[in-house]
Amino acid sequence: MSSICPIILSDDHVARVAAAEGPLHDPRWRMLEDDDLDALADRLTQDRLRPIPIFAYGSLIWNPGFAVQARRRGQAIGWHRSFSISLDHFRGTPERPGLMLALAQGGCCDGLVLEVEQGTEVESLRAILRRELVAHELSANACWIEVETERGREDALTFYADPVGAEVAQLTIEQQAHRLARAAGAAGSGAEYLLRTVRGLAEHGIYDSYIWTLQQLVAEEIDADLRHASAV
Repeated sequence: MSSICPIILSDDHVARVAAAEGPLHDPRWRMLEDDDLDALADRLTQDRLRPIPIFAYGSLIWNPGFAVQARRRGQAIGWHRSFSISLDHFRGTPERPGLMLALAQGGCCDGLVLEVEQGTEVESLRAILRRELVAHELSANACWIEVETERGREDALTFYADPVGAEVAQLTIEQQAHRLARAAGAAGSGAEYLLRTVRGLAEHGIYDSYIWTLQQLVAEEIDADLRHASAV
């Protein structure tokens, strides 16, 4: 796959994006505490079979952050990847806004189904929900979707499928690339996130034409900035 669909974005590109300081989270948010996370986990997983399946399509692929019992390929039915959540914190600032990956309706999305290791549900779900949902204002961004796997159709828990309570930016892929090539914040740059995502997908043999086009456009934007700076 790499010879047909090469990854153009590189560590060198990422290193050229200037770092930026800013808040990790929106200061207006009310953060989820352990009791909130446990209650949310109970509501989301009540009457669901164990092990709990999580559908990963972005950073959970390359950095799950919880105990994974098993992994298998899965295709989300009726969803596709989209860098659509506007960020003025985390991997962005008001001056250099970023974008976060979400799922949008339509099409299909290849990813991984990650099973939460049985016996670790409390700590694993706390870790997943604290990271993915963060605050009360975002707590509606977890839902069960249909996923096609080697076992047939099954349900899996995922995050930010049609985002709720987040600022959604309807941008062309060129506009997304323009933002991601320059965005940075307390958690790093948009280019770094995109590179880690495309590498994570490639590692598992997953090809998404949208992500591959986007990483090439971001690399071209960063190269253009370097040429402009050299010419000044």
